[in-house]
Amino acid sequence: MKKTAKKAYLAMLMSVSLAALAVAAEVKPNDSAAAAPEAPKAASPSSKPHWSWQPVQAQFIPVVKQKEWVRSPLDAFVLAKIEGKSLAPSKDADRATFIRRATLDAWGIVPAPEEVDAFVNDTAPDAYEKLVDRLLASPRYGERQARLWLDLARYADSTGFQNDNTRPNLFRYRDYVIKAFNEDKPYSRFIQEQIAGDEIAPNDQDVLVATGFLAGYPDNSNSRDLVQRKYQITTDIVDTIGQAVLGTTVSCARCHNHKSDKFTQKDYFSLQAFFANTAFQEKVPAKKGEQELAYEKAQAIYDEATKDIRAKQKAIIDGVYEAALKYHKERYLTDSRESIFKPKDQWNALDRWVNHRLDAVTDRPQLAAYLRYAAEDKSAPEHSPEAVQKYEEYQKLQRELQKFADKKPARGANTFTTATELGHPDAPPTYVLFGGNHEKPLEEVQPAFPEAITGEKPDIKPTATSSGRRTALASWLASATNPLTARVFVNRVWNQYFGKGIVGTVSDFGKAGDKPTNPELLDYLADHFVKDGWSVKKLHRDILLSSTYRQSSDFREDVAKADPENKLLAVFPRKRLEAEEIRDSVLVASGKLNEEIGGPSVFPPLPANVSGGNNFNADPAWTTSKDPKDHARRSLYIFTRRSLPYPLLETFDMANAQQIHSKRDVTTTPLQALTLYNSDQFFQWSQALAGRVINEAGPDETARIDRLYQILFSRKATDAEKEALRAFLDQHQKTIAQKAEDGKLAIALPIGAKEKPSDPLRASAFVDLVHTVMNSNDFVYRF
Repeated sequence: MKKTAKKAYLAMLMSVSLAALAVAAEVKPNDSAAAAPEAPKAASPSSKPHWSWQPVQAQFIPVVKQKEWVRSPLDAFVLAKIEGKSLAPSKDADRATFIRRATLDAWGIVPAPEEVDAFVNDTAPDAYEKLVDRLLASPRYGERQARLWLDLARYADSTGFQNDNTRPNLFRYRDYVIKAFNEDKPYSRFIQEQIAGDEIAPNDQDVLVATGFLAGYPDNSNSRDLVQRKYQITTDIVDTIGQAVLGTTVSCARCHNHKSDKFTQKDYFSLQAFFANTAFQEKVPAKKGEQELAYEKAQAIYDEATKDIRAKQKAIIDGVYEAALKYHKERYLTDSRESIFKPKDQWNALDRWVNHRLDAVTDRPQLAAYLRYAAEDKSAPEHSPEAVQKYEEYQKLQRELQKFADKKPARGANTFTTATELGHPDAPPTYVLFGGNHEKPLEEVQPAFPEAITGEKPDIKPTATSSGRRTALASWLASATNPLTARVFVNRVWNQYFGKGIVGTVSDFGKAGDKPTNPELLDYLADHFVKDGWSVKKLHRDILLSSTYRQSSDFREDVAKADPENKLLAVFPRKRLEAEEIRDSVLVASGKLNEEIGGPSVFPPLPANVSGGNNFNADPAWTTSKDPKDHARRSLYIFTRRSLPYPLLETFDMANAQQIHSKRDVTTTPLQALTLYNSDQFFQWSQALAGRVINEAGPDETARIDRLYQILFSRKATDAEKEALRAFLDQHQKTIAQKAEDGKLAIALPIGAKEKPSDPLRASAFVDLVHTVMNSNDFVYRF
């Protein structure tokens, strides 16, 4: 540490209050007492690393009594724990229950009745294997797995903050993730491409878009402190990798040494150093395909319609360009201006980043701010009647331009976003920051891995255009010797299928997190995952074909008493469907699902009482897609605007795109039932489902009820359910008739029925029956 820095540090320690430290560091209230950084403490030779930081160990298969139950080695690890509590596993679920469960878990939608019947009646000894292989071979598998990863990647189609600018081309990253899972891209390669795709394959667009993982950070394009913005972006990236890949709360070490894990501030900022030279190109020309050509055609129509208006605006800006640019640059804070006003031939690595960022956020509206200043600030030297006239004319043109907003391409882009190091290998310096405050640097640090996890040093190989730092980090993360990466991922997959990970805190494998309920199983899965070439599909297949996954979810009193939290998995855990699974399964059931894969995000209708509003640039924040087919796309493809989550999905606990979302919340609120009951969209799908049932089951009402249950629940209705629903039809028909007598009749008939109903009142009652059954727990849960 330099002497001047050391003196400043000592002076601050003596004079700054703990409360002030907490504010400066933006620390959590409970962390304020530890705001001052400490010197990293090396672990004593006799201390043993935390369990998750120890190398993954190959495991011997446990010896169990009920050997015939073991279909996969993983079953033996589960069974050993069950037998250790003098319990037995549950019987197998019936086949109809199993295929509904497996299809929901692997695809995120309910199976078709024909698929259920085929599996139930398949007497071949490899019936389960054929089912699982079919599930994993379908493009729907990649869509389902992508949704879970995008939660971790804090994926959104907009930037957030008050501007919430659209990111029109980030859908390419989403499509990359879908494709990676469908092609069974090795998880190790999957990680490497997302962190260093531009260094690994600098000329391959299919790999370059993978770095959208890094570029998904919430962003404030209006920030006036570009040095701070650089720090905030790098912080977001490191925190995301820490949780998503390493399952570690490294962010706690930004302001002070980690309280529970042996992460120091030096460790944290050494990780940030890997990204010191990382910037983003958000408008790289994309390969021309059908989507790009359609976008350019639509853009050409808008450009032609607004050509004269935009030319006049440009002429006004051009007349004051130098003054407007100078005014714009002067709005930035001091440390940003040091780079902004420095001659280009004197730029260092930090200057390049700042000026690249400045260029990216400087557009005509930013320059037009000068016109307003010159017109309205009467004390400004630039103020004059001519300045007022120019501003008024520019505003008039802007209002004219807004009239053509509906002619802009509604979706898509002919560009893509990728990480870049701006064509240089040298990186800005990285410092340990006192209290996490970017204005209080201490000692400089170099890229390094956390010392408590590994003694390995990064193998950094700069190129002519890049530092090579991220490639070194990605190689370590994807290394077979990394103790966390494989463990964390297999635990996430286990959590997906069983509702709770072997480590319950799926993104916190530290001392403050949960201990593994079955550490031997966790290491067995991680070890075999790596030995199987990091194949995600093989991991899924092993779980889906296991006896553990095949168990019934029926309640057992002996298990409830001995293991109330079901940690042993002697009973298969029931789970409420996620928001997307509910919506997508209703689309499947109603026969409305548009199975198109990938492409720009879509805008289904918002509820009548929700306004899309405008974003900062006065463009509509939500423009309902004109093509009705887009309204029935899978939820994965709905535009994710950070300031306006899609209401139907938000009600059922969709991921919060503002942050890394490790595990879906499961809430039960009256609003959920009311949403399903009152949603116009949901009711229309109920009408469509009613029409489908009538077409497929014929006129017999008992057959219709059975068909409805087959579509929604993958089973026939019980006698008691049939009796209750027939009674509902009779009573509800009378209710509708009474409304007709009162002059309040409003009949909602089935949609798509091939024959006109002979009794409209009965048909309307059947629509309400379908709507009611679709609102049941049997539909929104998988068993």
